Amino acid sequence: MNEQISRKEVVQTGPEKAAKRVSILDDTRLNQVVALMVESLEEDKAENVIVIDLVGKASFADRMIIASGQVDRQILAMATHLDKLLFEQGIKKTTMEQSPDWVLLDAGDIIVHLFRGEAREYYNIEKIWNVEILDAAQASTEEPQE
Repeated sequence: MNEQISRKEVVQTGPEKAAKRVSILDDTRLNQVVALMVESLEEDKAENVIVIDLVGKASFADRMIIASGQVDRQILAMATHLDKLLFEQGIKKTTMEQSPDWVLLDAGDIIVHLFRGEAREYYNIEKIWNVEILDAAQASTEEPQE
C-alpha cells in the first residue's frame, strides 16, 4: 500500500536535506589529476584554459576547469580524451552532457566546461564565481587554501 504524504505534512517537516558530497580525491591527488587534465587539454590545442578553486565556495566540486575549442568536433574530442584520462586515473563515475557549443564533464570533485569561443563569451561563467582563477601553470602547483 502506497503511503500518501499530504502537502501539509511536507510543509511542516520541510524538504529533505541533500546528501553531502564526499570527496573522492585528497588534495595532493586532486592537484595531480587536474594537472594531467590541463596537460591533456593543452595537447588537444584547447585555448584559454583556466582552473577555478571551489574549495569552501561550492558544495558540488573542488575544482572547475574551463577551456575553449574552435569547433564542436574538437570540443567533443577533448571531452572524450578527458573521460578516458579520468578512467585511467581510477575515476570511473563521470557524467558527460553535450550540445554543439558546450560540453560539461562532471567527475565529482572536478567539473569541466568546454566551450566554443562564442558560447564561452555568451555564458561567461568565469564571472559567476567571484573566486581566484588559477591559470593552467598555477593549478598544478597551488595548494588549496583552508
